Amino acid sequence: MGSRSGTVNVPGTAALAQIGRLSTLAWEVLLAIPRRPFQFREWIQQCWFFASVTILPTALVAIPFGAVIALQLGSLTEQIGAQSFTGAASALAIVQQASPLITALLVAGAGGSAVCADIGARKIREEIDAMEVLGVNPVQRLIVPRVLAAMVVSILLNGLVSVVGVLGGYFFNVVMQGGTPGAYLASFNALAQLPDLYISEIKALLYGFVAGVVAAYRGLNPAGGPKGVGDAVNQAVVVTFLLLFLINVVLTAIYLRVIPPKAL
Repeated sequence: MGSRSGTVNVPGTAALAQIGRLSTLAWEVLLAIPRRPFQFREWIQQCWFFASVTILPTALVAIPFGAVIALQLGSLTEQIGAQSFTGAASALAIVQQASPLITALLVAGAGGSAVCADIGARKIREEIDAMEVLGVNPVQRLIVPRVLAAMVVSILLNGLVSVVGVLGGYFFNVVMQGGTPGAYLASFNALAQLPDLYISEIKALLYGFVAGVVAAYRGLNPAGGPKGVGDAVNQAVVVTFLLLFLINVVLTAIYLRVIPPKAL
């Protein structure tokens, strides 16, 4: 059925348009990163803000994640008679999968939602339009420092989660399940390799970029009024989570194909 203007409403057109605008903003952010002047002070402030709202929750979430993974894998390896490999299995699961996802979820949920609310409030107060009238690029002035802050803090938090998660898994495996400390560490040392940490940091970097761009995009395109800003914050968090899990599947599949596993 055509509309009165003669155009045809194709299902999914609006979603494709949103994807196109989001991709365009991501490309504009990449192009604006090397441009001068760089908003160094704004970037430092945003890094501090992201870190202040995510460090403690991230560390607290990493402990039960490491415990659950260690307990589950410890029970499984005990059933199949491979308790000596519990350390390697749990540590690799934490470093490769759990750490980047925990980091990204908290960066998107805590920091990204605040960024979306801030940009959205500026938009409905017409501050963004005023900046454009004055010849100031809002992408370079406001969005680039926030996206770079999300990326930097994601990388640093990913290292924190990896350490806390592995230590938590070690504690629960050795104390709760009666595992051997030497076997836990030996198996981890035998099967883990540096590319496992590299792919974890690459995931965290991409997750931070996606979280920052999606939050900024939804903040720049809110519905009318303060209620629209609140709805945009919710949409930004949900869309970011969906994209993160999709990216995780793709990167994990590529990594397992490209990097051979370490032999015993």
